[in-house]
Amino acid sequence: MKTTRHATYNLNYHIVWVPKYRQSALVNEVASRVRSILHEIADDKGVEILDLTVQPDHVHLFVSSPPKNEPALLANWFKGISSRKYNHRYADHDGEKIGWARGYYAGTAGHVSSETVENYIQQHKEGDS
Repeated sequence: MKTTRHATYNLNYHIVWVPKYRQSALVNEVASRVRSILHEIADDKGVEILDLTVQPDHVHLFVSSPPKNEPALLANWFKGISSRKYNHRYADHDGEKIGWARGYYAGTAGHVSSETVENYIQQHKEGDS
């Protein structure tokens, strides 16, 4: 259990999102940079990353967050801030920007099956959501 000034909580969220145009762009140095930026965002926002997997075609983030941060806000922070920071820092050097497809998967606590993640990724490969 964690506490804030007025709450005791145990809120954990799975958030999964894919690169824009469903590219398998998150490899090698790009994946490492994205991972580092996501940790920076978590530190800045007071959110604890419990697990983070950056795959070539998606990011799977499992975070613990205080009750004041709704899942939509968390997804917006991690997606929006990470693309802005990455593109600001690295796009001029490498010439490649990263962007995220619209939408995301969000689930609470417990265990998210790999099938659920795969279904989400497959939906984005088949068309915009």
